[in-house]
Amino acid sequence: MIKNNVIFFRLFVLVLLGLILTSCVSTKVTMLTPGEEVTPISPDSVRIYMSESELDTLNYVRVAIIEATGLTEWTSQSGMYKAMRKKAASLGCNGVLLPEINEPGAGAKVAGAFLGTGTERKGQAIAIRVIGKKK
Repeated sequence: MIKNNVIFFRLFVLVLLGLILTSCVSTKVTMLTPGEEVTPISPDSVRIYMSESELDTLNYVRVAIIEATGLTEWTSQSGMYKAMRKKAASLGCNGVLLPEINEPGAGAKVAGAFLGTGTERKGQAIAIRVIGKKK
């Protein structure tokens, strides 16, 4: 009986930790094309573009600016990318132009840990809808 309780407790802690780590990124959206009808798509269909030069051969529309933030202690860069892709998908966008994620410096991390305030990882991206290749 005790062994079953220990296994249940460990499983509960792992699930809870997983939920905390995946939900620690908050996103805000500023629409660039207000009033446009949105049809959400799967986040797996959203491609990340690291520079505008990758878009040179494509016709696309800029739809929104996505801002993502999360405490560095509870988030990762890949978690930030995932949250941005999810938000872009909810806007019907199939691409995200992602210049970079701003990481706090070592000094800020030490000060945040010392003061108990933590530090934030921040990123900004442009949600885009790729229409097709340029002719």
